[in-house]
Amino acid sequence: MPRTTAAEHVRAWRPALPGVREVFHARFLGHRYPPHTHDTWTVLIVDQGAIRYDLDSREHGSRSGTVTVLPPHVVHDGRAADGTGFRKRVLYLETAELSERLVGPAVDRPCIDDPGLHRTLDRLHRLLLARDDFLGGDATLAAVIERLRVHLGWPDRAVPPKDRHLADRLRQLLDARLFETVTLDAAGSVLEASPTHLVRSFTAAYGISPHAYVISRRIDAARRRLLGGHAVAKVAVETGFHDQAHLSRHFARHVGTTPGRFARRRTRPGR
Repeated sequence: MPRTTAAEHVRAWRPALPGVREVFHARFLGHRYPPHTHDTWTVLIVDQGAIRYDLDSREHGSRSGTVTVLPPHVVHDGRAADGTGFRKRVLYLETAELSERLVGPAVDRPCIDDPGLHRTLDRLHRLLLARDDFLGGDATLAAVIERLRVHLGWPDRAVPPKDRHLADRLRQLLDARLFETVTLDAAGSVLEASPTHLVRSFTAAYGISPHAYVISRRIDAARRRLLGGHAVAKVAVETGFHDQAHLSRHFARHVGTTPGRFARRRTRPGR
């Protein structure tokens, strides 16, 4: 439940995304975290202000544009770097998402200056807010975890960048279940591959992520139904979108207009 004052706002929820224990968005002015630990990995970005914290008795800082990763079971605290407070977004990741071998490197270098990783985390938070939790969240989380592993010095988990056979099998699976909710975890269980491997192989083979591929195929199907006179709300459900708003958001991005306007123009080709 959100808690709001003139200076503070807290919002927390558990998303329907395997691997993420909790999402936490907060704006604090004077709050100081006491020394504590988590049994998860903590990945945070600062949107406003700056944070100072002690991790394993060493002082560090987080500012806008950087990514901070705090390992499980290591004591840390937190406070605003100055009197203006701070606004942050946090993901608490299950320990299985990052190896215990990375705890030491995270203690030594918890602050990561990587604009690409920061943008990917921002995208993931936006997807989670929009409840786009299926392939979009899966693929984006896989990209975040891969970059964190590289920054923390464990590139040996990397997989070959291209595996055409695996990409073809994933495409067949997605085509067969186009209007169903298929997560990368579920696809990985069927294809015996990790989500990261699936994303990289598919993107290398087809030049598009699995999520983007599914959305584009669903938009094509929605266009056909709309031109056939189907109601927008019905089309949204039929083509695998959560609701009409979810369809409209992606449809406008792909087609340049809303489904309703697109449908109304179907009998007026000269306009």
